[in-house]
Amino acid sequence: MPSSAPVCPVPLEQQPMHEYQELRESWFFRWATLDVWGYLKPTLILWSLSWLISFPVAATSFSPSKHPVHFFLFGAAGAMILPTLALVRLYLGWWYVRNRLAQPLVVYEESGWYDGQVWEKPDDILQRDRLIVTYQIQSILKRLKITFGVIAGLFGVGVVVWQIF
Repeated sequence: MPSSAPVCPVPLEQQPMHEYQELRESWFFRWATLDVWGYLKPTLILWSLSWLISFPVAATSFSPSKHPVHFFLFGAAGAMILPTLALVRLYLGWWYVRNRLAQPLVVYEESGWYDGQVWEKPDDILQRDRLIVTYQIQSILKRLKITFGVIAGLFGVGVVVWQIF
């Protein structure tokens, strides 16, 4: 008996659902799916390790004994560069997969960049993919946006404190 299920011509590694599963299982991208402490811990570790580079630069720019507030603020802001870049990478990866799942058309390559094809998702696959976007990925992106807001807020507080001292 012939199957009535549509055959997906998209190579497995380019299928949006496969890309989502790979992201979810990746040690780096999984970071955004962990509980609150599991999510904050790598950020704090990156921030702490970044102080190894930021500390000497801040100490050269502002003597810790003469300008402790400026030293700390400058060092803290410099140390935040690496965690922010990691969080941006997380956001871009999840945003890409979110877009691939939400779109009704899948653009893919059969053997190389020169032979791009387009496959229209059947309604059941499109609905499944959009449910994943709504109930899984949107919450991850929201968490990352909140984190960026907190970082921006901390930078704002730092600027105000810098002006006061």
